[in-house]
Amino acid sequence: GINAEYGDQNFFEAMFTTQILFLALLFVSSFGFWDSSDGSESDTLTGFEFVTCGSVIRLKNQESGYFLHSHEVTYGSGSGQQSVTAFPDQGDTNSLWIVRAPHGQYCPLGKQLKKGDLIRLQHANTQKYLHSHLHKSPLSKEQEVSCYGGPTTVGDTGDNWRIVLPDGKTVWTRDAKISLIHQDTEKYLRSNSKNKFNNPIPGQLEVFAASKKLKEDQWQAQTGFYFSQPQEPEEKE
Repeated sequence: GINAEYGDQNFFEAMFTTQILFLALLFVSSFGFWDSSDGSESDTLTGFEFVTCGSVIRLKNQESGYFLHSHEVTYGSGSGQQSVTAFPDQGDTNSLWIVRAPHGQYCPLGKQLKKGDLIRLQHANTQKYLHSHLHKSPLSKEQEVSCYGGPTTVGDTGDNWRIVLPDGKTVWTRDAKISLIHQDTEKYLRSNSKNKFNNPIPGQLEVFAASKKLKEDQWQAQTGFYFSQPQEPEEKE
């Protein structure tokens, strides 16, 4: 179900690193980096507890402990688009996703995201968007999740995902275990330890979309780059 065709990722990784360094300098007063590898947060992150538009995040699946991931490997069945998997190593840059506005809309950097908001997740290295449609996934035979589109391709509402927050939460924070529902098909983004690939990506888990909410649908933001909400300018008397 997976084609063993890898492209040259060095260009994309270098481009992404350059973009992040530029953003860090440009928005130094509203930018924070969170390294959760040891369970601690940097002292510079006071006020950066929110996942906002423009955040660059890793999403950890709560059932498997693996991270939402993509790469220049295409499906050998279904759509033939870029595959999406769950990967165990949080240090891999192919597990970084940029939080974007939904298709055809605009979301300013640092804007907080609320329960029910629509977003897109753009894969940082390949610039394609997390996508779903009515093709069957290769292992579970549920709904396929792929990466599609990008800067030179017009996407569609198949790239949109609705934020589902835990009870009592109204705004997406880093500690929240969220779910994402595909706008077009109303199915949850899911992964579990049962559906595991062999060659050419041994050990990686299938990511798919399915109905009925389960723990397998829960994801939490991990190591990433976060932006605070822009401050309103003070009015002069």
